[in-house]
Amino acid sequence: MPEDDYDFILVGAGSAGCVLADRLTRNGRFSVLLLEAGGSDARFWIKIPIGYAINYANPALNWGYHTEADEGLSGRSSYWPRGRVIGGSSSINAMAYVRGQARDFEDWVAAGADGWGWPAVQRIYDAMETPSGHEAAGRATAGGPVWVQDLSDQMHPFSARFLTAARQAGFDVMDDMNREGGEGLGYYRSNVRRGRRWSAADAFLRPAMKRSTLRVITHAHVSRLEFNGPKVVGLSFEQHGRSRRVTARREVILSAGAINSPQILQLSGIGPARLLKSRGIPLRHDLPQVGQGLQDHLAITHQFTANRETLNNILGNRLGRLRAGLRYVLTRRGPLSVPVNQVGGFVRSGPDVAAPDLQLFCNPASYRITSEGGIEMDRNGGYLISAQVCRPSSRGSVCIRSPDHRDAPAIRPNSLATEQDRKAAIRAGRVIRALAQTPEMKSVTRAPKRASFAAMDDAALLQDFRDRAATVYHPSCTCRMGNDAGDSVVNARLQVHGVPGLRVVDASAFPNITSGNTNAPTMMLAMRAAEMILQDAG
Repeated sequence: MPEDDYDFILVGAGSAGCVLADRLTRNGRFSVLLLEAGGSDARFWIKIPIGYAINYANPALNWGYHTEADEGLSGRSSYWPRGRVIGGSSSINAMAYVRGQARDFEDWVAAGADGWGWPAVQRIYDAMETPSGHEAAGRATAGGPVWVQDLSDQMHPFSARFLTAARQAGFDVMDDMNREGGEGLGYYRSNVRRGRRWSAADAFLRPAMKRSTLRVITHAHVSRLEFNGPKVVGLSFEQHGRSRRVTARREVILSAGAINSPQILQLSGIGPARLLKSRGIPLRHDLPQVGQGLQDHLAITHQFTANRETLNNILGNRLGRLRAGLRYVLTRRGPLSVPVNQVGGFVRSGPDVAAPDLQLFCNPASYRITSEGGIEMDRNGGYLISAQVCRPSSRGSVCIRSPDHRDAPAIRPNSLATEQDRKAAIRAGRVIRALAQTPEMKSVTRAPKRASFAAMDDAALLQDFRDRAATVYHPSCTCRMGNDAGDSVVNARLQVHGVPGLRVVDASAFPNITSGNTNAPTMMLAMRAAEMILQDAG
């Protein structure tokens, strides 16, 4: 293929970009350039599932963003790791595979994303996945590239107690939270294959890289899009201090994520006119919603010391880690082969709630965050229960600070800005407490780490949420789909309003955040987008 001329240019080798690279090169008709700001994912702690705790704060693998001071969270700035490596965030995430609830996608349609309702996305999910274990029961098993693993036989025995407690608290226990209407608690399914992380790069990019029609360039930082009149015809990027320009005969597709995709648009003169003028950016197209509508999941976590053994008794001391490491090397099984999330699911916070409004995470481990941002396991038995609000209504923004692409944008989450979200935060604390106070959990608990938890009234629960709640690393909606430029950035075919030759395909295009973890919906979105792109290309 020509050195600097391609049919399609993709920006970002993350969960969406890897999918697009595979799908757009399968028929051999189109040349594709994939640009990634990070480097190789061939790293030991990326491939080991429990390595999430180590990669969480590794500056070599992620952008390491921090939000602006968030008034809704007691004025705190939050750490937002985002993948900067082949595979993107799918190479550093916790590997939980969650489709989301059917109503999430019906709400996409209501927001103007025609054709993205549950029947359409369910078809993509079924074609994309290779289920294992219980997941195969009652669902299509298409044998797709995304490995969705049932690891319940390798999870710590303590995790079964969470399911007993769920029944005692009045929640259902289910085999598969990804089935339609899935409500209750069960074992999480994970993107793990044969004891190793199975990222979007493993599922999609590695097969695509065997084709001569795909070229991948790493350590490539996009500085701006290039235009011919109103049409995007390429982009400029920097690599190792050298600036280069490449052209796209058909389209440039941004898959740089909910922070970087709006940043690139704004740096290129596509965005709110007032913002761009204030940053000295020549206006190409006034598109007010670029960077607006940011949504994320927030979770409150309570930890408890236990009078039974948990993962802490294995991974909280050097000898235990050595034994677990030896077992993993010899068998690819054991504690190191299981991601951090073990039990959880979708529940209703009260009888008056029409649909599940909280996602729970119940893990047989307790830990602390070190001053360096790392995760350090407690030495003695402990566990945690987290609750995140599924569908927050508050929306924030992402805005560039300067014309320099090297300057991190300003991230303003605007957390708990609505009364609905504040009430949901209180309910999250109540549900954790109800689960912790079941006979099953009380029988294995020494004490909560926060001694005041049992006595907190609603005001105290809300204040605790403001003081301690943290992101679950699911930013989305900053280039969302919708009807027109007044309410969105892209149309239902992911084309940027009023800018020919340009699409955005990643979690930033979600009209609203899905109820659960966002990696699975992002890969689904890219699979469906690839169909549309190929249709439009004839």
